[in-house]
Amino acid sequence: MKDYSPTMKRAIFGEGNQGGGGSLSLLDRLKQGIQKTRAGLVTKVEDVLLGKKEIDADLLEELEYTLITADLGVSTTNEILEGIRQKVARHLVNDPAELRALIREHLLGVLEATDRPFAAPAEPPLVILMVGVNGSGKTTTTGKLAARFAENGKSVIMAAADTFRAAAVEQLEVWASRTGAEFIRQKQGADPSAVVFDALQAAKARKTDVLLVDTAGRLHTKSNLMAELEKMRRTAARVIPGAPHEVWLVLDATTGQNGLEQARKFTESAGVTGLILTKLDGTAKGGIVVAITRELNLPVRFIGVGEQTGDLLPFEPERFISSLFES
Repeated sequence: MKDYSPTMKRAIFGEGNQGGGGSLSLLDRLKQGIQKTRAGLVTKVEDVLLGKKEIDADLLEELEYTLITADLGVSTTNEILEGIRQKVARHLVNDPAELRALIREHLLGVLEATDRPFAAPAEPPLVILMVGVNGSGKTTTTGKLAARFAENGKSVIMAAADTFRAAAVEQLEVWASRTGAEFIRQKQGADPSAVVFDALQAAKARKTDVLLVDTAGRLHTKSNLMAELEKMRRTAARVIPGAPHEVWLVLDATTGQNGLEQARKFTESAGVTGLILTKLDGTAKGGIVVAITRELNLPVRFIGVGEQTGDLLPFEPERFISSLFES
């Protein structure tokens, strides 16, 4: 196994300009996509601090409310406030205007602590299992990933392991046609593990660079469906030792704190190695990115900030925080 550094990741996935996204740079697209989160977090923090002369209990209470309503989570919020109190007690900070920078520094630290290279096999294929609840945008995200791989010169096989929802298979087949990826499917109602087996055999035989497996959306509370994911993982490991190399959980960012419980259950049952947060452009509570990574020690791999293929952006903590805090 080898690790893909952020630089290598950019080389593989590109800078986010695919899919008819126009001439916007990655940074511009990111800033545009998280405007609501900026308004719901940074702008409100700035409003709280505006005109304040001292750091007192009332100010900290206002900050606490602002941070929690942006879905940063109670734990992260408490850490930020405790850090502020300690610095005030030690006379390291006394100007409310300085608190904005302290909050920025803490959020970046949380995201950098969980950011790590993802593992890939010494020999192809790289096998990525896509998991998530219904309606999270998992199949669309799988298609966008295929497009990103393909536009960076990687051969791709897409496997339709959601054998229960005909629309999902058809949707994935459209993406395969659009991206030039090979497509593996079986009849409706087939064992998803059989699809995984066929796809792995094909990927090995053809020396395909990447195998993306789209699994059925499932509620994290359904133990039988979660067990089915475990069966797919076992099947993959029998065909290719170490597979799946990555298990990416697709979460709808607009679900806020509910996404945290989803992530916790999927991590327990499916061995999640990374997160993809979709629909971030549709919520002011993008702080959930920080809350989930902190609670589960999982890196964010991509964020979705729009409907175009190029709106699925590789996630980098410094770039994300800079886009939030810098106009």
